[in-house]
Amino acid sequence: MTDQAVDTSGPAEAAGTAGAKEPPDVTLPQFFGRERELRALQEDIERAGLDTLAGRKAARARVLLIAGRPGSGRTALASELARRLAEPGDYPDGVFRISLTEPEGERVPPERTARALLDLLHVKAPPGADEDELSEMVREAFAGRRALILLDDAVDAQQVDPLLPDNPDCLVVATATGPLTGIPGVRPCTIGGLDTGSAVQLLARAIGQVRVTVDPRTAETLAEECGGQPAALTLVAGWLAARPGASVADVAKQLRDRQDDPEQPAAARPLARVFRLVHESLPPAAARILRLLALAPAGLADAHTASALAGCSVSAARTTLDDFVRFGLLRTNGARVPQYEVPGCLAPLVRAVLEEQERPAEIQLARARMLERTVRRLQACRAVTDPEDSPARRRLAGLPRSLRFPDPGSAAEWLRIREPALLASARAAVSDGGLDTLARRLVAALVRALAAHRGTEEAAPVLYGLHGLVLDVAERRDLPREKAAALLNLADLDARTGRTREALARYRAALDAGRAANDLYATGRAMESAGGAYAELGDYNRASDWYGRALAQRLSQGERADEARLYGRLGAVHTYAGRYGEALRNWRAAAAGHRRLGDVPAQARALSEAARVQEYAGRPQESLHTCREAVGLAGRAGDVRLQAALEIRLADTLDRLGDPAAARLHRAAADRLLDEDGQAAEQGEVDLRNP
Repeated sequence: MTDQAVDTSGPAEAAGTAGAKEPPDVTLPQFFGRERELRALQEDIERAGLDTLAGRKAARARVLLIAGRPGSGRTALASELARRLAEPGDYPDGVFRISLTEPEGERVPPERTARALLDLLHVKAPPGADEDELSEMVREAFAGRRALILLDDAVDAQQVDPLLPDNPDCLVVATATGPLTGIPGVRPCTIGGLDTGSAVQLLARAIGQVRVTVDPRTAETLAEECGGQPAALTLVAGWLAARPGASVADVAKQLRDRQDDPEQPAAARPLARVFRLVHESLPPAAARILRLLALAPAGLADAHTASALAGCSVSAARTTLDDFVRFGLLRTNGARVPQYEVPGCLAPLVRAVLEEQERPAEIQLARARMLERTVRRLQACRAVTDPEDSPARRRLAGLPRSLRFPDPGSAAEWLRIREPALLASARAAVSDGGLDTLARRLVAALVRALAAHRGTEEAAPVLYGLHGLVLDVAERRDLPREKAAALLNLADLDARTGRTREALARYRAALDAGRAANDLYATGRAMESAGGAYAELGDYNRASDWYGRALAQRLSQGERADEARLYGRLGAVHTYAGRYGEALRNWRAAAAGHRRLGDVPAQARALSEAARVQEYAGRPQESLHTCREAVGLAGRAGDVRLQAALEIRLADTLDRLGDPAAARLHRAAADRLLDEDGQAAEQGEVDLRNP
């Protein structure tokens, strides 16, 4: 009897979002058998490739392919192989698993898989980076590592090739339905169903040896009806385990009497028959929850998701989901915040019964309930980070207890675990097109929650994609105000990562959208940001032109703080361009604006820049006078570091004017100020440690 691989914890296929990180307390499935296939795969690793035979060192990582239909146990075999290879320390830098196919059957975009791999490697990828840049970062990240990469459910070689490290010390194990034509040196290990003996073993392990022993021939017949597929066998074993009074012969007869869908491939029919049997035997409420899980984003659900979809209580939904895990219909991470997953081999079957038995209006209503619940959870997730007496916390207290989080740590953990599903939910809501209002609220709530718990800098790569979703909705619905806001946010992230020309194009598009919406804030900010982009590119003439346009608008609106800031920006670009007269006038205007606002530190800084311009212009006496004025203002403001910097500038000016003695005095004053500031800082640390 040939040993076979069996995953007895549930259906053999694992689905999920690319790069989804499982919590550390995931319950690992039990595995046995398939020793022949495992030996063949390990021998393939040791077998010399074409490059080695030709006397050349391999240029890229070796690729092993496990080919089989969904439900055949290919993912379980790949996971077991990875575990055995990692145990002796052959791959000390770890095992990295990425799924290349969505539960809906669509391929995961290459840039998302590359970014997910980089996240697993703790390598920060810039927001908005394209596929080529991210693929190059993946290759660089694996260049010095000895790691094993598991690429699950690949559609074709074009998905796999960009993720292959240029490092022969790494190994890639891919699973797919067929061959990966286009990747050299790949010999597939093709697997089918279990042999009869191993299939009966699986049934006995799940339902007890006694029920198999009393009628072993019928157990073999049942295994044949299931086509030897681990996923089908696991489902039927769960069905029998839940019905101690049912015999193996009963379920074998029911499966045999069922008619197959002639449009389905022959190899897919056994799993479809078993699934239909299990689904039809569920209580109506539970069957409806199962069907509606086809709407769960990325195939990932929690009790709140199921509760919102079905319109039942959270506790009832959780109980039903746990029952589904026992039946083999779902997987769970077993974490403190449990998350449930629809296996990839079952996802199309669940979707088919949903479309057959639920009206389109009911499906849309269920999706809307799920999105609304997700928005409320995200609002609670963000609000828990606010102070106790804030309006957001008061509103949070009015929510049902099941929607609230006890503390910021619990909210952050929920956000981390649910992030793949939340992002998939946002993408699905935007692509649906029928729930744009809810989609906009969902994206806005997700942006705020990520910013609150991670900060905008750390969350920037995720925020970039979310702002892109807002832009999609705004363009589809012709919402110029939202379009301007999304373009400004995207442009800011582009500018921050050095894509200045891309940022400039978006700032100009945001200006057009802001004008269409008559949004003065958006137009003013777009013009000012365009000026900053031109300044970054060294085009000071265009920079001053755009800053001038923004200043004219601020002057017409009487926005004094913005006026003072823009005068300073104009002063800076005129200084860079060598137009010292214009620069001095603008810096003095900036200082006057800050004086009217009562902002003494900003006034001191503006005067210090005016003094710098006077020095560049060859007017040292005027620079000396202006600098002394700025020192006095910095002293009044208590800005010790600015005051010390200005004292040093005074000393440099005095040196150039031929007064070294006075210069030494000002340098000594700067040193004294810095020493006093350092001592005050140290004393403050001591006070904090010993309150």
